[in-house]
Amino acid sequence: MSLTETQVSLIKTKAKEIRISIVKMLAEARSGHSAGALGMADIFSALYFGALGEKDKLILSNGHICPVLYASLAESGAIPKEELMTLRKFGSKLQGHPHREFLPILETSSGPLGSGLSQAVGMAIADKMDDKNYSKLPKRFIYCLMSDGELDEGQSWEAVMLGAKEKLVNLIAIIDRNNIQIGGDTETVMPLSPVGATLFDKWKAFDWYVQEIDGHNIEAINSAIMKAQTNLARPSVIIAHTIPGKGVSYMEGRYEWHGIPPGIQNVKGAPEKEKQLEVALQNLSENLS
Repeated sequence: MSLTETQVSLIKTKAKEIRISIVKMLAEARSGHSAGALGMADIFSALYFGALGEKDKLILSNGHICPVLYASLAESGAIPKEELMTLRKFGSKLQGHPHREFLPILETSSGPLGSGLSQAVGMAIADKMDDKNYSKLPKRFIYCLMSDGELDEGQSWEAVMLGAKEKLVNLIAIIDRNNIQIGGDTETVMPLSPVGATLFDKWKAFDWYVQEIDGHNIEAINSAIMKAQTNLARPSVIIAHTIPGKGVSYMEGRYEWHGIPPGIQNVKGAPEKEKQLEVALQNLSENLS
């Protein structure tokens, strides 16, 4: 279903609030991952305040960006907002990587990169076995949020092959294509695209329904999800091009912010550490495009 202007405005506002919560909770924790969490705020907002159905499942494979998941849960009312400030503290429900034993509303625990798609494929196969109307109208959709860096893992591609073989039509993978990982640019660390092809071509060759979008365009995100839900021939993947650190000027596009929060160390090109949180909040208080 297409979004109204009011719905788009709401989702953008929620994404802005999610980003503000992310930098605050990371600064309070004094550890955690900034770049990917900020970059995925628009997609999480589009899901939690638009596309996600009551029965749908959301699997976060790249668990290190969990601040965006926790902030989205808080913004939706699933957990108290004040609990965000307990991130990574001893005994907190909000562990540095999502843990179901601490936060039972989660579908999975995550952290080891590359395993999330395998978990999602297993859930989709279980639905296929249980649902007589599976190929015509699945009872729910399973969303697997993934990083591009974790596609270095061989297990990811085993899951891709099995998903295609089983024609898992209710499985929708969304890749955060931000082109960075902790050690640098993805195409330097381990090129994801074969010679003469693109990541789009690679997934298509594995017989997935592939879409490529601007991961900060709410209408494009929603449209891609709607198309994925109506493509009942094969599993779907949405390659979402995002800007790591989106909304914080000194973090945007820089792999150095993959695994550190504002306020704990001086980084070339950024404000002094004592000013980093203040500048981040100032940036985020302005309108985001």
